[in-house]
Amino acid sequence: MNLHEFQSKMLLSPRGVNVPEGQVASTKEEARDIAGNLKATGFAVKAQIQAGARGRAGGVRIVSSPEEVMAAAGDLLGRRLATEQTAPTGHLVSRVLVEAAVRPQQSLYLSLFVAPSTAEIVALAAAEGGDDIERRVLSGQARFEQLPLGTERSFDRSAAAGLGARLGLANGLIPSFVALLERLRQAFLELDATLIEINPLAVTAPGDFVAVDAKITIDDNALFRQPELLALREPSESDAIEIAVQNRNLNYVALDGDIGLVANGAGLGLATLDMVRVANGRPANFMDIRTTATSLDVAHGFALLLDNPAVRSVLVNVHGGGMQPCDTIADGLGIAMRRNKRTLPIVVRLAGNNAEYARFRFANFGCKVIDCPDMWTAVTRAVSAAQSGEGQP
Repeated sequence: MNLHEFQSKMLLSPRGVNVPEGQVASTKEEARDIAGNLKATGFAVKAQIQAGARGRAGGVRIVSSPEEVMAAAGDLLGRRLATEQTAPTGHLVSRVLVEAAVRPQQSLYLSLFVAPSTAEIVALAAAEGGDDIERRVLSGQARFEQLPLGTERSFDRSAAAGLGARLGLANGLIPSFVALLERLRQAFLELDATLIEINPLAVTAPGDFVAVDAKITIDDNALFRQPELLALREPSESDAIEIAVQNRNLNYVALDGDIGLVANGAGLGLATLDMVRVANGRPANFMDIRTTATSLDVAHGFALLLDNPAVRSVLVNVHGGGMQPCDTIADGLGIAMRRNKRTLPIVVRLAGNNAEYARFRFANFGCKVIDCPDMWTAVTRAVSAAQSGEGQP
């Protein structure tokens, strides 16, 4: 679960991490009033969307008066902000964070994450932060320093001091840096986080470390023991669809292609997606039908594909098992097609339990499907149909 910047700072501040003074606003007048109450000579107005590179996209404005704050907030609120990390349509800005502007003497990058190979917490840091840190690292203009922080509760302060030294911090700043890293590690454990990222981490003239921007990702599998964090979940437009589909016993992820995919089993679904890409096709989604799904659940999933104007063909790759026979999927498709008058090429590959009966059910529903004997034939047929516009109105 990804948190907004203001939510991340709200969690880090009581855990001893310095953040700029500020509040979140949903109207331009509210933004102006927040700025008026801040004891600052400069202000940052920041669009609250769950995506990086906001600054380069115009989503972060540095201004010098409450009136300019109101103008900046008015320009951002209600618009869709597209960054390098969003779809071309961008994300709707419904809130802005108004903060006292920070004037750093030095800007660092610092993050904590779980290393997949060792399952331990690792600190990743760079001497120069900023929203273009990835580009600068790839081009050799900057480098990351790593420090494994282990899996236990103990904290190696001497190793943390060594990381600070490798970042070029002055000797007088290293004790504060070690303390900050220890607090972040403790927050990481308390919050069941998979990522805490501070970029930039400002070093101010008095020698304080301030989290100018912050991002936290929480482990979804731990939310059952984090009810206060679960209450912070604010699904995006695409997340809302995916969560609704999960309640229908389907695993669904929206993509940006034109071939709707349906499979029963995550492995078969991923293999289908990979094969579509190998055949130069563009998947519009990943969909895994769980063994507990009913035909009505399946119909809901098919309806998503039929309602998506970008989808130009649908590929159904099903291997019936003991708990999920092929005819359940066939019934779901039949129900969806009766409810939706849109006609698309429906390419199916059926095998396993009740495959023949599923074909009979297709006929009963009047579903005109393209029945293929194997996966590769079905994949290439679906890709061809999408690329040629076959069956399009």
